[in-house]
Amino acid sequence: MPGLIGKKVGMTSLYEADGKNVPCTVIEAGPCVVTQVKTAEKDGYDALQIAFDEKKEKHTSKAMMGHFAKSNSAPMKMLVEMADYAREYKLGDTITVNIFEEGMWVDVVGTSKGKGFQGVVKRHGFRGVNDQTHGQHNRLRAPGSLGASSYPSRVFKGMRMAGQTGGNRVKMINLKIVKVIPEQNVILVKGSIPGAKGSYVIIEK
Repeated sequence: MPGLIGKKVGMTSLYEADGKNVPCTVIEAGPCVVTQVKTAEKDGYDALQIAFDEKKEKHTSKAMMGHFAKSNSAPMKMLVEMADYAREYKLGDTITVNIFEEGMWVDVVGTSKGKGFQGVVKRHGFRGVNDQTHGQHNRLRAPGSLGASSYPSRVFKGMRMAGQTGGNRVKMINLKIVKVIPEQNVILVKGSIPGAKGSYVIIEK
């Protein structure tokens, strides 16, 4: 069974039956259009290509316009392939949020917030040097020693150092669907998911 493409709306909270307040992420999930059906005979594997979030024709190439025309779909911004071994859907079908139920467990894939070039304290959680002693100067957030001198006379690969932080593909597994609102194409997932508000996410069953 495939999942859906969605858009992160923001966060809220709900009260469970026992009175516990649970933080939830609001996701606008679908509706998604099946724009291509791939088969093992033709493509070497079974999959569905689904599309989400309409865009203007002037922002779409002629090649993609022809691709969307095959499924009688408007141009879409986001295209994702989903495994569909049961072949439940056909070209042009619409997949809605009704495939999800409250209490179901899902995986959510998103792109984490980009934080630019960061030092080791923010990137890796280094403690730094708390006390300036023995003549230390401007070393509070420095990484410290990187390796030996005579041997191996180099820095090992994988050493935790400063660099680009965030902006990575992150998958959160086993998140519980707390509530489904079909009339608004919205699901509420327990906990947080990667990405900023308005960013695209993939919800997998």
